[in-house]
Amino acid sequence: MMKVILRAAALLAIFLHILLTPAMAQQRGPLVLAAASMQEAMNAAADAWAAQRHARPTLSFAASSALARQIRSGAPADLFVSADEDWMDDIEKAGLVAPGTRADVAGNRLVLIAPARMPLRLRVARAMPIARALGPSRLAMANPDSVPAGKYGKAALTALGVWPSVADRLALGDNVRSAMALVERGEARLGIVYATDARASKDVMVAGLFPPGSHAPIRYPLARLAGSRNPDAEAFRRFLLSGAGQAILARYGFSRP
Repeated sequence: MMKVILRAAALLAIFLHILLTPAMAQQRGPLVLAAASMQEAMNAAADAWAAQRHARPTLSFAASSALARQIRSGAPADLFVSADEDWMDDIEKAGLVAPGTRADVAGNRLVLIAPARMPLRLRVARAMPIARALGPSRLAMANPDSVPAGKYGKAALTALGVWPSVADRLALGDNVRSAMALVERGEARLGIVYATDARASKDVMVAGLFPPGSHAPIRYPLARLAGSRNPDAEAFRRFLLSGAGQAILARYGFSRP
């Protein structure tokens, strides 16, 4: 009798596994809108999360300004990672952030880059000869009117007293990665990006480091959105802030906030 019961229990377990596996496979991970500079690190974090038998998060990257506008327009996202405080402030003031879920998840540095095949070193300091270093070319950077990397870049160049010398010599990208692509292709002699972007590309080199005091601290706030309905969203948010998540971000060059 006991053998019959055990056999029946085993068959029931197999049946339940077959029944539940498709449902688990169909479970969707949270939709994460993240700043363009976080591509490699966030993909690695999503892979690590999926390795723990969770549904892999769906990731969408763009300039923080573009992502904030998508959220304001009703994008059905679960988490937002901004490259600056301003755009997170914007959606928080609009009531689109779940209360108590905002926290800084990472920090970064601002660097000057040049094409790897055209090496250049420049001491980034007050009155640096950046216009002369450009020659007939342009300075690539994200749009300083809206994109965080561009805003940090303009602030730094202004603080160093050289903004007027390059203000009419810009090649603008709609996010930091598109600005870096101009330097990678040699269409711009110099560019301003985050240190993590330069680290992710074999086609650029760091020509100089901007002094931290030349611009506001670069912090990446993370928050769950008020309209989130995904059951894994809060758990993945906590994972990114955990020791394991922070270790992944550090591996890609991000600092602790």
